[in-house]
Amino acid sequence: MIRVLVAGLGNMGRSHALAYHADPAFEIVGLVNRSPVDLPEELRAYPVSADYAEALARLKPDLVCVATYSDSHAEFAVAAMQAGAHVFVEKPLATTVADAARVAETAARTGRKCVVGYILRHHPSWQRLIAEARALGGPYVFRLNLNQQSSGPTWEVHKALMQTTPPIVDCGVHYVDVMCQITDARAREVRGMGLRLSDEIAPDMYNYGHFQVLFEDGSLGWYEAGWGPMMSDTAFFVKDVVSPNGAVSIRMPETAKSDDIDTHTKTSALRIHRNGQPDENLSMADEPGHQELCNREAAYVARAIQDDLDLTRHLSDAVQSLAICLAADESVRSGLPVKL
Repeated sequence: MIRVLVAGLGNMGRSHALAYHADPAFEIVGLVNRSPVDLPEELRAYPVSADYAEALARLKPDLVCVATYSDSHAEFAVAAMQAGAHVFVEKPLATTVADAARVAETAARTGRKCVVGYILRHHPSWQRLIAEARALGGPYVFRLNLNQQSSGPTWEVHKALMQTTPPIVDCGVHYVDVMCQITDARAREVRGMGLRLSDEIAPDMYNYGHFQVLFEDGSLGWYEAGWGPMMSDTAFFVKDVVSPNGAVSIRMPETAKSDDIDTHTKTSALRIHRNGQPDENLSMADEPGHQELCNREAAYVARAIQDDLDLTRHLSDAVQSLAICLAADESVRSGLPVKL
């Protein structure tokens, strides 16, 4: 049984803790949160600490789940691996490329497994989209976005996240990771633009942004993300991959809401367009919801540890997708393209 310590009990941390609670491969030995938190009934019997370093040293877990704010991801992950624990760390892996590379280097040096929370990698619809796009052949055009018309508690979460990370980085790493899995090519240049649309966030932060990324094989990608009550919910969900031989697209029902967390992962239908052939529409009505995806992610972590999976490419992709999104943020702030 894998003894796990969960650090950070926000939306994602609670979901991961519930996954470990339900999976017989794991035993939760402790929870960490800096402030008091209202937990679901299933988690209330577990001890909660406010001090991560103390809990790590005292409990000596086999696995640490890092679901804190982005600015502590690298520090907590490195500390866990140096203490002998495997790591699951929520995206983004770090807030700088150097810190992300330090996490990957620590995993290689210590022999510990480090899985990054790219939840779409465990989603059957996204796995199918990636496979179908690769079968079409490149170079590719990637058109991806996720805008959220957030208000109330969701807007408060977004404002808290933007204390350290803009939307194009926090959400963007998921979708840039998809681009990287399809093209296999390295990115060579990123161009970004952003705008601050609210006085409720820091003067140097922006809650809307989009960027373009150019890959060495000629592929190019566009990603857009915006958070806040002012965002339009028209065309808030665009997921297209276009190649010289056709296109693969995710379609959402008109009733989908941009601030629903399941909308981030549910796909409804997959449309495959091949030149000269009738379009193929695949229903995804029975696909997993958010909690089920967290459960699948937990099962993958267990398999990575128990079967000694090689996570070299996994971490390499995580570092590259973060580097692209951080380059986009640099481009937004400088007004200049960034070469990679």
